[in-house]
Amino acid sequence: MGTLKHSRAVASVLTAVTSALLANVALADEPAPDKSNYTLLNPVPESAMRAFSPDRSAKSTGPFTVDAGHTQLEMDFVNWTTQKVDGLRTTTLFGPAPGIKVGITNWLDLEASIAPYERVEIEDHNAGSSTSISGVSDLFFRAKINLWGNDGGKTAAAIIPYVKVPTAKDGLGNGATEGGVILPLQISLPKDMTLLLNTEVDVLKNNSGSGYHANYVNVAGLSLPVIKDVTFTGEFWSSINDDPSGVVDQYSIDFALAWTVRPNVQIDGGVNVGLNDNTPDVQLYSGVAVRF
Repeated sequence: MGTLKHSRAVASVLTAVTSALLANVALADEPAPDKSNYTLLNPVPESAMRAFSPDRSAKSTGPFTVDAGHTQLEMDFVNWTTQKVDGLRTTTLFGPAPGIKVGITNWLDLEASIAPYERVEIEDHNAGSSTSISGVSDLFFRAKINLWGNDGGKTAAAIIPYVKVPTAKDGLGNGATEGGVILPLQISLPKDMTLLLNTEVDVLKNNSGSGYHANYVNVAGLSLPVIKDVTFTGEFWSSINDDPSGVVDQYSIDFALAWTVRPNVQIDGGVNVGLNDNTPDVQLYSGVAVRF
């Protein structure tokens, strides 16, 4: 019970802090240019497009939408995760895992992502056995709604509702439709640094029996330029899964590098390091983002 109260308290405090920032920092932003006449069928001209800002590469999600009438591809080349607990090692590999975003208005884009190949291998070192399963992953749909800061200002924020469609087979997914909402807030800092905060609340199926429960995710990340066109991001990630069968807390510290090869092309890679037994020990990935 103590762990549950602590987990809820941490999630509540982080959510309250982010909500307070969302309510107050917008006042400091400058007026944005009027691009309300652009839509999916009336694309934003190249000269008026905002700076390229993919959600990759770290776990955090940015507040900026794809310009109206344009498309953005964000894809993992490969994503590898390993975790060992009590002699049981679980390794997950997937890729390529494409995500497509389409700009609908100047403040809204629609997104879909799926991994056509995912493989999970479980090795029991105590028993000397191993099993594996592979196939397509679950399908995710998201709508990103920018609240302010899309086209300028020291802050930007958005709200991102999403739904997961259970397309993965047993062993890769839980066969349930799930969803949630993400609230990203980005703050510009001196020396071209940015602070990105995410608060997320998921509605997940209970591990046993029927019904759903809440999962709370919070991310705080700092990005800064390393050399020309190369950005380093370091972040702290936490997840508090409030399942009735027992609360599961996960924590990681994540590092990523992103190289803007061209104005509309980014290549990136990173490593996420688990900080407790519930979290995967290491996650390695690399990918690309392209805007059309």
